[in-house]
Amino acid sequence: MSDVVCPWCVIGYKQFEKALATLSGRFDVSVHWRPFELNPQMPPEGQDLREHIAQKYGSSAEQSQQARARLSSIGDSLGFHFDYFDGMRVVNTFRAHQLLHWAEAQGKQTELKLALFSAFFSQRQDVSDDAVLLSVAESVGLPRTEAEQVLATGSLAEEVREDQRWWLDREIHAVPAFIFNDKYSVLGAQEADTFVRVLNKLEAKASA
Repeated sequence: MSDVVCPWCVIGYKQFEKALATLSGRFDVSVHWRPFELNPQMPPEGQDLREHIAQKYGSSAEQSQQARARLSSIGDSLGFHFDYFDGMRVVNTFRAHQLLHWAEAQGKQTELKLALFSAFFSQRQDVSDDAVLLSVAESVGLPRTEAEQVLATGSLAEEVREDQRWWLDREIHAVPAFIFNDKYSVLGAQEADTFVRVLNKLEAKASA
């Protein structure tokens, strides 16, 4: 589970990729991105990031700056660029999740998810804006006309809400959350070594 405006979700996935790379193709992994909204009540106009962090977490300006610097440093080490800037806004992500839900059936969910991470964190784009969402979808090879229909009709909105409720009912209230084989959970942006240990344990259980 993750949100497209969650920096630790980016880092967690990059650490998971790093773990897989060290295991020399031993695992046939299928990734499914489940929807989670960090800020489900976020209004359409969004909110200034610094203001939002201060209100939600009680962080001072200095603490917030230090956190962003740490995220940027970790991101750089994993090949992802965080471009934090003055005036950056946190936005509503429900429409992005609808598009991601549709992209899964098209076999393009991971490509779209990573492109949305990049759009928001690296390219200073508003991922609540339909024009941005459609452009990003098109950039990963998804048909723009069909993507427009998904957003215009809201045909998948209830399915996304139901998926969100399903995971919340299972006490997943923070992201990133990695669920392996629908049974085993790893919470937070863990180091690659942690994911290696988890995957090795799953392999051992399967062969026991």
